Amino acid sequence: MPDTRKHRGLHPHDPVAFCPAARPSLCAATEELSWLLGRGYAPLSSLKLVGDRHALSGRQRAAVSRCACAPERARLRQARMVTPDAVRDRPLWVDGFNILTTLEVALSGGIVLVGRDGAARDIAGVHGSYRRVEETVPALTILADVVRELGAASCLLLLDRPVSNSGRLAALINEHARRGGWPLAAEVVADPDPVLSRCNDIVASADGDILDRCTAWLNLAYMSIDRRVPTANLVDLSHERP
Repeated sequence: MPDTRKHRGLHPHDPVAFCPAARPSLCAATEELSWLLGRGYAPLSSLKLVGDRHALSGRQRAAVSRCACAPERARLRQARMVTPDAVRDRPLWVDGFNILTTLEVALSGGIVLVGRDGAARDIAGVHGSYRRVEETVPALTILADVVRELGAASCLLLLDRPVSNSGRLAALINEHARRGGWPLAAEVVADPDPVLSRCNDIVASADGDILDRCTAWLNLAYMSIDRRVPTANLVDLSHERP
């Protein structure tokens, strides 16, 4: 069935699954899963154990899985996170789909998660295909504005070649950059993860594997939402249960 979505907003079950009354259980589940991961327990079986204990739905389990992180791993990620001032006059390398889809979700009223490492993420991510939505250009405009404010020497968005429409999105970004003076450029690569993980410059991503291996990272999605999308539907699971 073709994807005809015009927005990346709320799932029909999200208003209940992520309402204020559900937050304590989500925080507790994230804390418990993080504890288990920190002691070497298998992620899938640990998620089932925690999810069953708190009677979490599928969407809630996905959110907890994306937010949980072994405590030592979260500490190391936070230690490598740089402040906005660190980006001035330096190149910035961006995990394109990772950051863009989170901004699209924020603009369309969908759930944006804040994990134990402090990074902002959406629930679903991109898996094999990408479809432009009404929030795509506004999200890119916000990204361009924030990068301009940061004073980065350059900003390159890396897009995954295997994801459908990645070439079209790169062309869209580069055309808008040329016409509108955006301080952005886009490039399609086979796999951005190893490029960003080995990069000696500052990277922007919320992908845990990249954050575990990169030299330094900027919490660009969170920063952009904080500055430009005050009405974003943030679900903060970064702290221990209330």
